[in-house]
Amino acid sequence: MVNPVFNLQGVKVVLRKFTESDINDNYISWLNNLDVMRFSNQRFLKHNLESSLQYLSSFDNTNNLFISIRRLSDDSPIGTMTAYISNNHRTADVGILIGDKAVWGLGYGQDAWNTLIKWLFDHNNIRKITAGTLACNHGMIKLIESSGMCYEATRKEQEIVNKQAIDILYYAKFHTT
Repeated sequence: MVNPVFNLQGVKVVLRKFTESDINDNYISWLNNLDVMRFSNQRFLKHNLESSLQYLSSFDNTNNLFISIRRLSDDSPIGTMTAYISNNHRTADVGILIGDKAVWGLGYGQDAWNTLIKWLFDHNNIRKITAGTLACNHGMIKLIESSGMCYEATRKEQEIVNKQAIDILYYAKFHTT
């Protein structure tokens, strides 16, 4: 079972449990920023305090994780991560949102991703970690592949982005002992 209380430190980031106190105007602005959410289905929704609290509560009494990504140098929030965990199958599906555009391309997302994947493998009896992204999300593809995840499958023309049908690419990494 995943420990819901943790504080993981990477090279550039600290990962900790996302809490109600993390829901503020800055966080909600990320969710409503069409550029930040351009590859997420969240772009079709309008987010507010109530919707954010509902999403947070969906993690209650589960093994799933909702994580705040914080810059190590000043503890400022820069994004979030999720890990949907199946104890029966010993798998985790991981996602990331870097909401603070000022840190895009500076390695914070990669550090957060690598830190969480290592922790899931080392401390949670996870045998396989998966992730998916749109084929047009080149930054996410680079992050996933740089973490050692390998291409696994494609859902052809699964979603529409800018009036074009786009594939979803799925990746996986297996725990090696």
